[in-house]
Amino acid sequence: MADLKRHRIIRKAVQIATGIVQNGNLSGFVTGKIYTGPLKKFCVPGMNCYSCPGALGACPIGSMQAFLGARHPKVPLYVIGYLSVIGVLVGRFICGWLCLFGLIQELLYKIPIKKITVPEKLDRILRKFKYVFLVVFVILLPIILRDELGVSFPYFCKWVCPVGMLDGGIPLLAVNESMRAAAHWLYVWKLAILIAIVGLSIVINRPFCKYICPLGAFYGLFHKFSFLKLRCDEEACTSCGACAKICKMQVNPSKRPDSAECIRCGDCVHVCPTHALKMSFRGKETMKQEETKTV
Repeated sequence: MADLKRHRIIRKAVQIATGIVQNGNLSGFVTGKIYTGPLKKFCVPGMNCYSCPGALGACPIGSMQAFLGARHPKVPLYVIGYLSVIGVLVGRFICGWLCLFGLIQELLYKIPIKKITVPEKLDRILRKFKYVFLVVFVILLPIILRDELGVSFPYFCKWVCPVGMLDGGIPLLAVNESMRAAAHWLYVWKLAILIAIVGLSIVINRPFCKYICPLGAFYGLFHKFSFLKLRCDEEACTSCGACAKICKMQVNPSKRPDSAECIRCGDCVHVCPTHALKMSFRGKETMKQEETKTV
């Protein structure tokens, strides 16, 4: 268990460090002004709102909608190519290691309160919704719904994304009186979504990642052929269920190591009593439980 504890500390440190680096414009939290320098032309790998006062880069989901919703829409080749390269290299590793909102959900789940188990059939249906959000809110609506000037809105950011409210909406209004005065029902709606996600995160592990996140949906499309792989040695596996029990995404790694729901957090590797699970990159082992450790 010491090996698992050390692994979790390292992963949380990486998540926190990533959040700090991505939101390094600390003066923005005081002035309420958004950084618009040259770094904003580049996307960060995970969900991180463009409108966050500290954000130094752009959110890939927001950028994709901006390309598609422009007055003269363009195919977001840069964003699609960027995300595809990440997907081919590491799949949903980003979700497990570099997403600050993922860490926030995990910490909320640690609050000692009775947890909810979503029925399996309902869970399978709900997990498809993130693909609906990707196709409908991120791609189709910005292309189809436009104002009289021919410009569209980033519909996922505007109507759904709780990350934007947490990163951008709340910090901006906290220090900007004029924005507080202009806030209307849409702000209340987004705040209600954020509160709902926070509440659900206390009783369900990573509900946003499982059921809503379009970025996770996109990365998950590459899992079956990404360079970063989770492998199970069937001969060594005793089907004890330890890996399935510890999985945040309710995946059974011993049976579905290439599941699109796996966020490659690595907890299952470090809890396996027979060392049957291993992480590899292009066939070379990158993560395994120390042989001298026992569970």
